[in-house]
Amino acid sequence: MNLEQIELVKKTWSQVSGDPDAVAALFYDRLFQIAPEARPLFPESMEEQGAKLMQMLATAIANLDRLGEVRPALTALAVRHLDYGTLPEHYPIVGQALLDTLDRGLGEDFTPEVRAAWSEIYEKLSSIMIVAAAET
Repeated sequence: MNLEQIELVKKTWSQVSGDPDAVAALFYDRLFQIAPEARPLFPESMEEQGAKLMQMLATAIANLDRLGEVRPALTALAVRHLDYGTLPEHYPIVGQALLDTLDRGLGEDFTPEVRAAWSEIYEKLSSIMIVAAAET
């Protein structure tokens, strides 16, 4: 994860995050298309869940150049997700749903460089969570 990737992620996040409810709905719609078996792990009403997702993404992205500051929140999130039945193999599915959401939201601005930056960032964040969950 380099500075150029961080800047690309921050820039494109600002492009898509203007309507957080729509982004969250698009993300969860895509997640449940890819992995319908995940739907029962979530509440019936997704508004609060969507708001939590967007807040966590915003916090993580704002602190990409200071991951030490967001690591405790990622660790706590990973531990909570254990109670929901989250397994390490779920993280790539979530990553794919995120990339698909960004692709749809950014359109032609979702260039190969942007995709690579988001993939790298997601891999870094999810690996922090996977390790934290395994150490619990």
